[in-house]
Amino acid sequence: MAMAVVAAVVFVWLGMVLAISFLEAPLKFRAPGVTIELGVGIGRLVFRTLNLAECALAVVVIVCLAVLGGRTPGLAVALTALLAVVLVLDVAVLRPRMDRRYTRGNVSDSMPRHSLHLWYVGLELVKVAALVVLGLTALSRLAG
Repeated sequence: MAMAVVAAVVFVWLGMVLAISFLEAPLKFRAPGVTIELGVGIGRLVFRTLNLAECALAVVVIVCLAVLGGRTPGLAVALTALLAVVLVLDVAVLRPRMDRRYTRGNVSDSMPRHSLHLWYVGLELVKVAALVVLGLTALSRLAG
């Protein structure tokens, strides 16, 4: 039962990351009338909420794996640890630095892309890969 919950939670989490990070985030800047400042303001709210949801989903995965105890695949533990590290970097390191840049008034339509965003995208790609493999690992345990 716990592994079924892990699989379900992981694929919900994956869908949220794909929808927000790779669809909503870039598309909002293409909408008519959306300035960089407005888009960044919306993005701050959306990503803060996404990160809170991700933290809750990570806790569910960790609890389920703890319930399994010694029956937990080592790969699942390693991937969950990787996801936790990525979340901490997102929430405690990158997002606060990006927020400070925004609150200092450094946002304008002529603003160049900052390297922090590239790091964030890179970590999102790592997160997606880890979630796919963790979800498939959980499913394979259910089937096996």
